[in-house]
Amino acid sequence: MSEITFNDQKPVDFVAVGRLCIDLNANEINRPMEETSTFTKYVGGSPANICIGMARLGLNTGFIGKVADDQMGRFITKYLKDNGIATQGVTTDRTGAVTGLAFTEIKSPTDCSILMYRDNAADLLLETGDVNEELIASAKMVLISGTALAASPSREAVFLALEYAKRHGAVIAFDLDYRPYTWKSPQETATYYNLAAEKCDIILGTREEFDMMEQFGGNPERSDRITAAKWFDYRARIVIIKHGKEGSIAYTPDGTSHTAQSFPAKVIKTFGAGDSYAAGFLYGLMQGWSIERSMEFGSAAASIVISSHSCSDAMPTSEAVHDYMERCKRGEITANT
Repeated sequence: MSEITFNDQKPVDFVAVGRLCIDLNANEINRPMEETSTFTKYVGGSPANICIGMARLGLNTGFIGKVADDQMGRFITKYLKDNGIATQGVTTDRTGAVTGLAFTEIKSPTDCSILMYRDNAADLLLETGDVNEELIASAKMVLISGTALAASPSREAVFLALEYAKRHGAVIAFDLDYRPYTWKSPQETATYYNLAAEKCDIILGTREEFDMMEQFGGNPERSDRITAAKWFDYRARIVIIKHGKEGSIAYTPDGTSHTAQSFPAKVIKTFGAGDSYAAGFLYGLMQGWSIERSMEFGSAAASIVISSHSCSDAMPTSEAVHDYMERCKRGEITANT
């Protein structure tokens, strides 16, 4: 069992706060973007993907964010509704802002990149008055994502959401989701990331993302244990540090580290792995599973998504994840890299 407990009296399992955008994934894969002619449109943004992942796994979910008053914004809102995600917390910008776009380049299964269009993006215009306290109060878990801290007024809206979550006893998860192109400086990034992390129960990020947060000193050896220990002095009960193909390590306040097996995959692209992993892991915790079992489930979910062209559309059901794990154990699925 994990150290995290959830209030089962609350009607909503999970609410995510932050970025809603569009992924335009290259159809012509194994080539540079310059040679790519067509793209397929999907809903994107890390918190959106995680929320969709939780909904697919059968949880009662909601979202707090802002979309543009355009065709893309309407596409996103309809997609959330079609996936059973409560949208009373999704507001529409009226200032002429646009929906953020992420064009993906798939040169090879391991060489992928993203070209972002984030100027005047509607999601960063989420205001404190848009934050639906009633929705947060009804939620067992609230997730914030680092990109939403990149600019005002979204930054203040996230801190208000954190305050509401704390006030109403929700478990708070922080997906670091560091995108350098949305920030003015590394120092600004580290300042607000650290302030937010102090208020969170579960923190998930890559080693590089934690390095960014520690740029003011205190961990020159880049020690995972030192990284995790800092947050246990605040609210954190679980800190997960991801090391790419080497896997993830979860730390708890008693000094224990937890690892779990990874699963083979017929990899098409690398993006989406972190979002599906987060959804699977957090889902496991909400089922009362051990940290190791939750990590294993998250790893299997990630393998499914990186074997698909999309991120949001590929988020698996619980049955699909269990089936994938069984097929891997029987040797029916092997890696292509």
